Amino acid sequence: MNRPQWDSIDTVLLDLDGTLLDLAYDSFIWLGRVPEIFAEQNGLSLAEAQTALAPKFHHWAGKLEWYSIDFWSRELAIDVAAVHRAEAHRVAWLPGARRFLETLRERGKKLVLLTNSHPVILEIKHGRTGVLDFLDAAYTSHEFGAPKENPNFWRAVQARVGFDPARSLFVDDSRAVLHAAIAAGIGQVFGVRRPDSSREPHTHEEFQAIDAVIDLL
Repeated sequence: MNRPQWDSIDTVLLDLDGTLLDLAYDSFIWLGRVPEIFAEQNGLSLAEAQTALAPKFHHWAGKLEWYSIDFWSRELAIDVAAVHRAEAHRVAWLPGARRFLETLRERGKKLVLLTNSHPVILEIKHGRTGVLDFLDAAYTSHEFGAPKENPNFWRAVQARVGFDPARSLFVDDSRAVLHAAIAAGIGQVFGVRRPDSSREPHTHEEFQAIDAVIDLL
């Protein structure tokens, strides 16, 4: 791994889930609790529920609806926010993430959160971790009407934040989002290989890759 050229970076743009916080929480909700509740409500086995949900999830993946708890609450007749609140004790930092943020703040870097997380879910996670207190600014894709996978997101967030893409670093665990950041001209882009402590690591062979953000220091 080539370490970042920190002298040429003013703004550090960071994903939330799978970069700062353990994606295992989200995996448990969407691969565990939501299918279980859907099965219970519709008289299905868990396997039948997973089969019924799979094409729905596949269809909306990468679109703004995929990240909207309002959309899924209507679509599945499940109070998705309530499910998140009930399992909020599972929200956790990824190893070294807090120290990474503290160190960069000491170095005078501007820290900006860019997340597809729904604002309600972001607030739940902040309530457990205080993550927003470590950042200079935070934006969700729902504010811009486009997910991070979409070029419109990057145009909108650059206009709002006013950062210089060439002097910015971005970290995310999503292959599609990393490609979108590169297309948007972000100077240094890194992929997280271990976003989810409950699942196998990513490879990210086409990107500069790290196990955790602390590796960038």
